Amino acid sequence: MERPSVDELNLLHASVCQALGDPKRLNILYALGEQPRNVSQLAIDLGMPQPTVSRHLQTLRERHMVAAERDGAAVIYHLSEPRVIDVLDTMRQILRDSLARQTGLISVEN
Repeated sequence: MERPSVDELNLLHASVCQALGDPKRLNILYALGEQPRNVSQLAIDLGMPQPTVSRHLQTLRERHMVAAERDGAAVIYHLSEPRVIDVLDTMRQILRDSLARQTGLISVEN
């Protein structure tokens, strides 16, 4: 890919980076990567208050990271873009490698 424009970087930051800027939202994304769930299931599975989960889901919906579908009276949430889990896993690996370099467990290559 070519180097992004400033406008594209601003859009990336506003829509994706800010959505990923809270550990609770990352946890919700990972949970939805395992299986679609409703708010109550997410709250129980993640040990978070339901209003907190709802607030974070709203942010993720606004940023088009998750989508909601009605199933009778329930609203089921799922990932809009499953590749986000691959991106998060890549970021986690970068973090692990960085921490390992900091602690001297692996050498820094030039």
